[in-house]
Amino acid sequence: MTPSTYSEFGVQDKDFSGKVLQSVDFARVDLEEANFSNADIRGAVFNASNLAKANLSGADFSYGFGYLTNFDGANLTNANFQESILSFSTFKDATINGADFTLAVLEKWQVQQLCEHATGVHPQTGVDTRESLGCK
Repeated sequence: MTPSTYSEFGVQDKDFSGKVLQSVDFARVDLEEANFSNADIRGAVFNASNLAKANLSGADFSYGFGYLTNFDGANLTNANFQESILSFSTFKDATINGADFTLAVLEKWQVQQLCEHATGVHPQTGVDTRESLGCK
């Protein structure tokens, strides 16, 4: 059984690839360089967490909560962020090719930061990354 909450002391193994972690709480956890590739993290909470250089390629983070979270340098290729709350999170040097941000809650400065590197189309949703962000 997957725990519903991870604390900074409960995360020794940072390999969550392919796991189903729906609605799990990772609030205030250091997950730098963690592997969430192809994980089902729909509705998960990453409030004030560190996901710098993490691998979220192919992850489904739709309906998730990533407030004040560090995604700097993360691999978000083909990740699904539909309807996620990502307010005040940072994405400096993140790879977002094919990511879907449709109806995600983002600040204007975040959208500008993400649009600088937005390319591709999400393979499952068929949504263009730039269109999902409203890039001009």
